[in-house]
Amino acid sequence: MGNDRTAVTVVGLGSMGSALAAALLERGHPTTVWNRSAGKARPLVDKGARLAATPREAVTASPLVIACVWDYEVLRTVLAPAAAALAGRTLVNLTSGSPEQARAAREWALGQGAGYLDGAVMTTPPGVGDPGSMFLYSGARDVFDAHRATLSALGDPLYLGTDPATASLYDAALLGLMWSTMTGWLHGTALVGTEKTPATEFTPVAIRWLGTVNRFLTTYAAQVDAGRYPGDDATVDVQIAAVGHLIHAAAARGVDNALPELLKSVMERASAAGHGFDSYASVIEVLRNRSDGPRPAGA
Repeated sequence: MGNDRTAVTVVGLGSMGSALAAALLERGHPTTVWNRSAGKARPLVDKGARLAATPREAVTASPLVIACVWDYEVLRTVLAPAAAALAGRTLVNLTSGSPEQARAAREWALGQGAGYLDGAVMTTPPGVGDPGSMFLYSGARDVFDAHRATLSALGDPLYLGTDPATASLYDAALLGLMWSTMTGWLHGTALVGTEKTPATEFTPVAIRWLGTVNRFLTTYAAQVDAGRYPGDDATVDVQIAAVGHLIHAAAARGVDNALPELLKSVMERASAAGHGFDSYASVIEVLRNRSDGPRPAGA
């Protein structure tokens, strides 16, 4: 019985690219690989991948080409010799970069006659292939729909819209959320650790608290879109007082206070801008750095 799975080429075999190719192979997709250092392909070849000698050979091997290289400059350099071969194929770019680079890459790909999706991998290499791992995509809807089943081999494919920059913008925003959350957790862990509380004891309580924070976010999202911030739960001024307690406790125990001091300064700017009696969601007005008042709904 023949293999009816879409053939895929993976360009770039760093730790992430190798994980992408391995996931495709495990799910039965005929997979061609190419990397500037061919030695990195050996484990994949042993699993059944075909090693292409050149980028052009790699591109011509499959209707779907997934690229995951160091940056967009490397992407253009690698694919330039194979540009003519992209015509009629789809390029899915999982290389990290800026929204502006994503738009430029789409224009370049369209100029070669290729379909294009820009994407972001919201997991580490060990998470590739897990159905729960998010992969973000933006670009032409028909291109996404045509390859959604294949992309599902990598993780859960989430389509974000036709603008190719959107996946990159979400990537940056979500990484910021991750770093802020993890650093807040580490600060809290350091704080309770001064009283000999192990991280493994504090963390289950912290995770439960994040469930409550999730509910705050859901409530505040509607306020942000409406540009109205009723302070009927806890106002910015109340939060300023509360963060003062955190700063005092940390200072008394020798824990670095750079993060809570930054948070306090942003809250104080919001209060000075007239949001002291509004909900914490109103802090977005100073983060936007707008001088013309709240952002109207839908703007």
